[in-house]
Amino acid sequence: MTPLEGAGTDRPATLADIAAAAGVAVSTVSRALSHPGRVNRVTRERIEQVAAELDYVANGNARALSSGRTRAIAVLIADVANPFYFGVLRGTQQQSRAAGYTQILVDTEESGELEDEVLRRLRRSYDGAVLAASRLSDRRLASLAQEIPIVALNRQTAGVPSVFIDSPSGVEQALEHLVSLGHRRIAYVSGPRTSFSNAGRWRAMRRAGARHGIDPILVGPFSSRRTAGAAAADAVLNSGVTACVAFNDLLAIGMLTHLHERGVRVPGDLSIVGCDDIFGADFCNPPLTTLTAPVEQAGRAAVAMLLARIEDPRRAPGSTTLPTHLTVRASTGPAPAPGPAPRPGSGR
Repeated sequence: MTPLEGAGTDRPATLADIAAAAGVAVSTVSRALSHPGRVNRVTRERIEQVAAELDYVANGNARALSSGRTRAIAVLIADVANPFYFGVLRGTQQQSRAAGYTQILVDTEESGELEDEVLRRLRRSYDGAVLAASRLSDRRLASLAQEIPIVALNRQTAGVPSVFIDSPSGVEQALEHLVSLGHRRIAYVSGPRTSFSNAGRWRAMRRAGARHGIDPILVGPFSSRRTAGAAAADAVLNSGVTACVAFNDLLAIGMLTHLHERGVRVPGDLSIVGCDDIFGADFCNPPLTTLTAPVEQAGRAAVAMLLARIEDPRRAPGSTTLPTHLTVRASTGPAPAPGPAPRPGSGR
């Protein structure tokens, strides 16, 4: 019987179960879950993984009574309907639960004003907050980090602890892929103006394009939702490009739907790359080439960093960068032969 099997399903997992499965002392498990900053990263991540596998839940009642803390953390996301956040929330929930914390989920509706208001109004209800794709200004984020324990996810601001998913490097991979297929006229389909990630991806497109003597075209901005795909697809067709990289998968999937309705072949007439590899990206017609990121790991890392910050508010702000990679599917192909732009419904 393995340590994981030994925990069984008829009783809650204990610190001893986690220690046995991870091959460490019970005291090390206790420190890793309650005071993450006091345990080295490799050991802590192993313990966190085992705790999640065992569905461990700490009994935080006694700790809360003695410390005066709420034993709750707020997780603010820009759009609860965006599948990108599903994996993030799985990660934050697993890590919070393992440490005996309750997670408060807030949808900020892509609004920096609402984000700021919620943080102020609910301040007595949480010990710290994870801000995923924050729409706050750099200045406000830095100020906020001096007032309360926060961690920014997918945002890099001086003085603010952060977990950053390196989508810019993935965008550079996407452009390299398109260039290798013979594309020279390439567009970036922009997302919301207030998105930090959107600006970073556009800069990455321009950097990669400069290496190949290509000047990418900026199309947009558009909403990050699927419903914006029709307008984005029409704008891309009007630009005369043969390939594009979309801000996210929802926008790209909306474009695929509209292009199919107009009789434009993907990738025969136009190649499309998305970003995030959300659930359903491989079910599209055609399956979407996109950037894949460790979003669940990002959620876990953000909560671990936040708990360390709550434990020691004077702790120097840290940052973690997680890599992305290009997953090639059927929505990208060789550049079409030179000639007139495809006419919708013409079959070419």
